[in-house]
Amino acid sequence: MPGRTSRTKRHRVLSADRSRLSPRDLFSESAAGILQRPARSALTALGTVLGVGTFVAVLGLTATTSSQIDSRFNELTATEVTVEDTGGDQPEFLDNAFPADADRRIEALNGVREAGVYWPVRLNPEDVVSAAPPGAGGEGERTQVVAASPGVLAAAGPVLAQGRTFDAYHDRRGENVAVIGSGLAARLGIVTLETAPAVFVGDQAFTVIGIVADVERKADLLLSVVVPRTAAEQIWGSPESGERAKMLIATDLGAARQIASEAALALDPAHPEHFKVVPPPDPRSLRGNVTSDLNDLFMLLAGICLVIGAVGIANTTLVAVLERTGEIGLRRALGARGRHITVQFLAESGALGALGGLIGTSLGTVTVVAMAVLRDWTPVIHPATVVAAPAIGLVTGLLAGLYPAWRASRIQPAEALRR
Repeated sequence: MPGRTSRTKRHRVLSADRSRLSPRDLFSESAAGILQRPARSALTALGTVLGVGTFVAVLGLTATTSSQIDSRFNELTATEVTVEDTGGDQPEFLDNAFPADADRRIEALNGVREAGVYWPVRLNPEDVVSAAPPGAGGEGERTQVVAASPGVLAAAGPVLAQGRTFDAYHDRRGENVAVIGSGLAARLGIVTLETAPAVFVGDQAFTVIGIVADVERKADLLLSVVVPRTAAEQIWGSPESGERAKMLIATDLGAARQIASEAALALDPAHPEHFKVVPPPDPRSLRGNVTSDLNDLFMLLAGICLVIGAVGIANTTLVAVLERTGEIGLRRALGARGRHITVQFLAESGALGALGGLIGTSLGTVTVVAMAVLRDWTPVIHPATVVAAPAIGLVTGLLAGLYPAWRASRIQPAEALRR
């Protein structure tokens, strides 16, 4: 029977060489490895949870914020045109290039809602703004005085706390009336308009007819005393060189760039070069730049979180390899090959990564929705982000488990059993 004995030995050797790890065994062994130390497995998956959760949250917040920026841009920036008086080649000979009927000329253009000319008044150094006449002992403050035509206040979109703004009648007659912001009114001690209060700019008195609580544009008007253009010209003269007049134009949505191309000619067909028109930026390029900047920033943050999570998984898995050296040696002694050990540890780290990805995706989505609800925004999350996030967790887990799995596969049975 020598020949039969030899065939039996050869068959046993071949059987040992054909040792294999079926998918069912791989799943059961991996599940047992994960559930054997649930606390450690939970901590291992925590890194992926944080990384993937941050990834989903930042992408969702980026999309939501971009949507809000786009909305605000359309509402305000895209409907605002500014015209500056440059005075042409010789501005020293032209104090104010805007004609007296500049508001009417611009408002005649199709698509213009409101338009008005304004400039800061240059006061003498000793002139202060107060609620008491000079010499009465009241304390004043240095506050900007703005000469404006009625269209400026209308274009700024004021929210009145009390009273009204001046109109074409006040402007035509050069009435000494003023509109001030609520903060300035409080500092001057003006609490009601029923007593017809006045503010004094130097020794010039202006009856306060309106207190503005807020504006949509030109927030600096809230800190200024706004008086009619004609009254300012009668008292302080035309705008001087260096503080030239400007025009604020509020347009319909989508009409701003067309208005910008027509404004200079409408103001002075003979000398359009006296004006510099500042149109709103291209909405597509601005939105694209803002979105790109936010995406780059938040993607960097999400990438850092994922790297930190991957390092955490790799570190914990490597510790697990060291702890399970005896188990690995026993498996190798029973016929498991190095690739079987590698696949098992990769399956465990991949499963923890996928589980962390699923939990992180849920937490990130909840974070975006909660933030949008708190800010009264509309939450925006791209479906591809939600679908890809768990896969990113899986890939992160697999990449993090590569080195520990390789280390585990290199452990020799005899060496492991001696420990």
